[in-house]
Amino acid sequence: MMQIKVITTKDGSKSLYLPEMNETYHSKFGAKTESEHVFIQAGYRQISKSEIHILEIGFGTGLNVLLTLIEQNTTPKKIYFETLEKYPLPDIIINEINNFEDEQLSTLYKQIHKAPWNKGFAINPNFVLHKKHVDLQQFKPKIKFDLIYFDAFAPNKQPEMWTLKIFQKMFEALNTNGILVTYSAKGSVRRTMQAAGFTVERIPGPPGKREMLRAIKK
Repeated sequence: MMQIKVITTKDGSKSLYLPEMNETYHSKFGAKTESEHVFIQAGYRQISKSEIHILEIGFGTGLNVLLTLIEQNTTPKKIYFETLEKYPLPDIIINEINNFEDEQLSTLYKQIHKAPWNKGFAINPNFVLHKKHVDLQQFKPKIKFDLIYFDAFAPNKQPEMWTLKIFQKMFEALNTNGILVTYSAKGSVRRTMQAAGFTVERIPGPPGKREMLRAIKK
């Protein structure tokens, strides 16, 4: 595992910095702000179904799972959340990130990280979390999803995660009218998504980014 440094982003939320890659897990302008904008507002809130299957590419710190659980209280849905991670973080890093002043949030965050790997775990009666310790290259979806949180490291840092083969796999993993959202707005990423069959739109990005991409399987 690479050296990891815990950092505080501009909105006060924690993220991680990898010196070897010169890469952060989230935007320095605000980890929580970015994730809420990209994955909750542009993704989760666009799905009208009462039961939703979510696939996340890059479990990372678990922030997207936490924010989805919080949003579930506002827009109740029955959720199955499958998340992939090749390099799970050590407990010492997770404990350092867990600086939530709200005791309930802190407890929920601990639950997310104590959930076992490679099997489904009910965080609550309507939210099943399935964390998979697997490389995306080897991942074989067994079900169809309604929403994909594509949260891999940036294309210039991890180009193997942004290939036509990967996006074809994502396209096949989605139900018709399913959505994939990502913070990236690169033209090469948009064109690769389109080549995989997606209808892709540029939409306003989070603070620090003018645009992001949302792809739909029609």
